[in-house]
Amino acid sequence: MSLARLFWRHVPVALFALIPLGTARERVAFDADWRFAFGHPSDPTRDFGHATGYFSYLAKTGFGDGPAAAAFDDRAWRELDLPHDWAVEAPFSPAGSHSHGYKAAGKGFPDRAIGWYRKAFRVPESDLGQRITIAFDGVFRDSRVWVNGFYLGQQPSGYTGFEYDLTDYLNYGGDNVIAVRADASMEEGWFYEGAGIYRHVWLRKTAPVHVVTHGTAVTTDLAAHHRSATINIATEVRHDGRAPVAVAVEQTITDPTGKVVARLVLDPINIAPGKTITFPAHMVINDPALWSTVSPHLHTVVTLVRDMEGVELDRYETTFGIRDIRFDPDHGFFLNGQRVQLKGVNLHQDHAGLGAALPDAMYDFRLRRLMAFGINAIRTGHRPPAPEFLDACDRLGLLVIDEHRLMGINPAQLDDLRALIRRDRNHPSVIIWSVGNEEWAIESNILGARITRTMQDFARRLDPSRRTTVAISGGWGGSSTTADVVGYNYINQSDPDQQHADFPHQPGIGTEETTTQSTRGIFFDDHDRGHLAPLERGDSGGNNEMGWQFYAARPWLAGLFYWTGFDYRGEPTPLGWPAVSSQYGLLDLCGFPKDSTYYVKSWWTDEPVLHLAPHWNWPGREGQPIEVIAYSNHDAVELFLNGNSLGRQTMPINSKLKWSVPYSPGRLEARGYRHDRHVQTAVVGTTGPVTALSLAADEPTTGPDGKRTVVFTIAAEDASGRAVPTADHALSFAVTGGTIIGVGNGDPGSHEPDRFIPTDTFLTINDWLGRIAPADTTAPADPATLAPMRSLGAWRATVPQNGEFYDLTGTFNLAALPADATYDLYLPSIGRTCTVWLNGAELARNVDTTSAGPMIALTRAQLAPGSNRIQLFVTAFDGDTRIPERDDLGLVRLRTPAPSPARYLFNGLAQVIVAADAPTGPVSLRASAAGLAPAELQIP
Repeated sequence: MSLARLFWRHVPVALFALIPLGTARERVAFDADWRFAFGHPSDPTRDFGHATGYFSYLAKTGFGDGPAAAAFDDRAWRELDLPHDWAVEAPFSPAGSHSHGYKAAGKGFPDRAIGWYRKAFRVPESDLGQRITIAFDGVFRDSRVWVNGFYLGQQPSGYTGFEYDLTDYLNYGGDNVIAVRADASMEEGWFYEGAGIYRHVWLRKTAPVHVVTHGTAVTTDLAAHHRSATINIATEVRHDGRAPVAVAVEQTITDPTGKVVARLVLDPINIAPGKTITFPAHMVINDPALWSTVSPHLHTVVTLVRDMEGVELDRYETTFGIRDIRFDPDHGFFLNGQRVQLKGVNLHQDHAGLGAALPDAMYDFRLRRLMAFGINAIRTGHRPPAPEFLDACDRLGLLVIDEHRLMGINPAQLDDLRALIRRDRNHPSVIIWSVGNEEWAIESNILGARITRTMQDFARRLDPSRRTTVAISGGWGGSSTTADVVGYNYINQSDPDQQHADFPHQPGIGTEETTTQSTRGIFFDDHDRGHLAPLERGDSGGNNEMGWQFYAARPWLAGLFYWTGFDYRGEPTPLGWPAVSSQYGLLDLCGFPKDSTYYVKSWWTDEPVLHLAPHWNWPGREGQPIEVIAYSNHDAVELFLNGNSLGRQTMPINSKLKWSVPYSPGRLEARGYRHDRHVQTAVVGTTGPVTALSLAADEPTTGPDGKRTVVFTIAAEDASGRAVPTADHALSFAVTGGTIIGVGNGDPGSHEPDRFIPTDTFLTINDWLGRIAPADTTAPADPATLAPMRSLGAWRATVPQNGEFYDLTGTFNLAALPADATYDLYLPSIGRTCTVWLNGAELARNVDTTSAGPMIALTRAQLAPGSNRIQLFVTAFDGDTRIPERDDLGLVRLRTPAPSPARYLFNGLAQVIVAADAPTGPVSLRASAAGLAPAELQIP
């Protein structure tokens, strides 16, 4: 054993904490400075000529063509940063997919079904010898990726992360290009899914010997009374070098304060090239700080891989929590030995104005909104979530059902399940895996029983520390017979009591239960506007009160997960167009609470709750009965109208109270009593007209991605400062210190834009003709005398000599000339110099085009509706470099500027989400409406 090896084995833990730790691993954020444009699923011309080459990228390596080629000219494309969702930028259309919220993108809209992304980057020469990998957290969907024209691979699922090794394809010390083609023309779910590279991208650099991606598995075993915990770590180390090497792995655990609490150096092992070795380790921590919903303490494993001389080859960090979980068939769910009733919601991944491309800070925003109402658990319906979502759940102390997308037993399904479990297994928030949801073709028969068993066995081999569930909706006797933990989707479609009697050793959980489906602030149906009054017996046969009473009365069930926490785009059941979003949420698309959400807060929190519904602005309904509801956890509530008591009622446990009140304008007041003592008052009153706008903002949050996000709320007030719950003013917005990245108001029938971006139209220059012109030529030739570019004439077979040059011409067509548009001409680099004419007028003379073709801003006056002609004199490159055999050489970009951000108030509220320009510094929003003074709020 070397002296270095002896030193590292015997260095004291206290001294170890002071030793600086170098690293050969680098993880670089790869979200910035991408280019984007729409392609086409079936027309190669509109797909920038992709897959038209004689040798395709599948026939010969390195032959990516169109945007997949490294030399492709993408200067005209839109510049953007990731994450990006092109579906949320699309308008609404009744021809759009019902399940995806009637967005004019994806299925049925070929012009917005294919998205191309390109990014140029440099790799320093010093990186030669490292392993360099690009990792995508999620691309919706069916993505194909190239680097420098080399095809890397395909990932069909829009939810499974993937990575590719770039090492041997890169230009070290030079320029490189990543190209991604995403095809969203096929839906993967029946809910809004977004489109494009909607999650983060990373560039990872490691030594040839390194810990593989998601290569650590950490489990914890708690001793009696939690006085100690055994930490079990399995680490996979791979050797991608060319000669055998002996390595030692060192595991260090730090507690939530960063203090080193355990360290172990494992015996060295020889690793052969191309092999992966698993290093197991077991360490004991005394008096550990446990992870729980109340105190979500997080520990970190620092894995160091060294050679026998002590040289650090890799450093890999894994966050985990020390906790014990258990599902019991008779007593529900236990965390660290204590029964915890799961009070959960299902959650999709989109948000108003943002679609599926959320800044990291928005995960905290959304989860904290839910936690304020007592939610302690989330089910990721019905797909793997973003990694940052689970990081937020870990930090906040939320419990998670982590759900796989599609059931099956072949690689197409099991590879995705493997990826999910390997990626997420160290998150303490994840308490159970879900292998499927409402698979009606199999859940009631022997096929479901077999597939469920196989998938559960597969999951258990990957992660023995957690159990699995499958969510069942109406089909019993198949999956339900083999499910490890049975998931009940809606009590009106299942019989948990009978299932418990028939399978007494099978734990159960309410994976879905209906809420009081409704539109926020709406109390009378208006289906023509997509608005729904509270549906006390929704399409699934219940409401949030009905569901909670059922589960609260059965302690052997682990708890329930309402469908859903937030409204989400798509699946606007029981309505259709013009409704474009669901109305199942406890909160609306923006995170504004619905009145019935206070039922949940009443019985899922310990704080005093008294909330009255509806509002009291009902002109034209004087004398008509209005149902008034008090949501409260007090012993009794008394209701008053304009000072007159309408009666005191005792509050039944897990319930709410109702009065029928003839409408009369004025003051509606509720008084809550405990032990016969008045302890809380809630008031709703008839307001006056809107006289002012008010602005508020949540505390700005900077996410792990480094992006600072500010969420503003705009409301309308009367002269007394009271919120006007029926206000519907049209608002416009202006921001300083940031960029508006999304607007919303929670209206499921709104067809206003979510995003405000410029619109690009590309007009290719086609039908090229040409000749080799004599040296003394001064004017372009008559097009009638020229030969087609793809002809086999003599002019195409040779290169200009002795001062000769190419005389070329092509055309493009403009249907119209919008006055607010800009027009730019982009031509490729096809020679050393270029002179350009447009419609007979010279635009540029002898432009140096050695490295890049000309880009010329055009004026509206230079163009004409219909056909326009481009003419070029091109001096050829030196050597045997002939003109490309293409029908399109360049394009004209017509760019319509982004409209000004705007949104209507919906039932008195709207939301603006701003990405700050810098991590610190003021961000100011100004909201304006006709007839009102502008309101402005600055956040420091």
